Order: sequence, then C-alpha cells, then structure tokens
Amino acid sequence: MKELIGRPGSVSGLLLRIGQFSCASIAISVMVTTDGFATFTAFCYLIASMGLQLLWSLGLACLDIYALWKKRDLQNPILVSLFVVGDWVTATLSLAAACSCAGLTVLFSRDLHFCKGEYHLPCINYKFAVAFAFVTWGLTAISSHVMFWILLASV
Repeated sequence: MKELIGRPGSVSGLLLRIGQFSCASIAISVMVTTDGFATFTAFCYLIASMGLQLLWSLGLACLDIYALWKKRDLQNPILVSLFVVGDWVTATLSLAAACSCAGLTVLFSRDLHFCKGEYHLPCINYKFAVAFAFVTWGLTAISSHVMFWILLASV
C-alpha cells in the first residue's frame, strides 16, 4: 500500500495532530479571554467542542510519539477504525461549533451592529476564535479522510 501523508505513527501524522491541538488551544484561549462570551450558548459550545478536540488530538499525538519512538506500526484495522470514528465525531462537533459561532458573529457585526454601537462587543476576538475553529476542523477532516482510506485499504 502507498504510504499516505498524515497516517498514524508517522511524522506527518504527528504534525497534523500538533496542528489540531495548537489551533484548538488558540481558539479556546481567545474565546476564554474575551469578555462576555459565556452569555452566548454558541460560544460556550465552541469552548466545549474545542476542548474535546484538544484532548483527542493530544492523545493521538502522544500515541504517534510513542509509535515513532518505539518504531511501531499503527496500521491495525481495529485501531484505525477507532481513529476514524473519533475523528468523525470531533470533526462533526468542530464544524457545528465553528458554523454556529460564525453565524452569531456575522449577526452581531453586520446585521445588528453590536460591535460598534452601545453594546460594543469584541467581535474581532470572536472572528479570530472562529477562524481557528475552522482551521481545526479542516485539519481534523484531513486526518479523518486519511484514516478512512487506510481503513478501506486494510479491509
């Protein structure tokens, strides 16, 4: 089988997981340091979703480090199927959170003008956190795609 970029137990897979972890961390950090985020459910959902993504990516990054250190192969079909399901779940949650927050941010900034008026919400912080949430989702979608092809090739 052809070696896929981003497969588990490889340097590219580790870099993919580090990217997911970093972007999720930045999204959480920006949102948590923004005043008043907790009054909006979508922003709280983003924190929860990115927190789950952060833990999932950290766990798989540790597994990749272990596999690289011990020179182990992680191409076991049962293990890869677990990775596929985990990536699909976290990708779906990340996309839902990013889209809901993006919709709310557009509503605040362009339709209701809450960013400039008397409310003066920190919309630039919301936009920044949403952008990193979308990047996190993109990296997770790439990872789940690679895992799915590995799973298909092993069956």
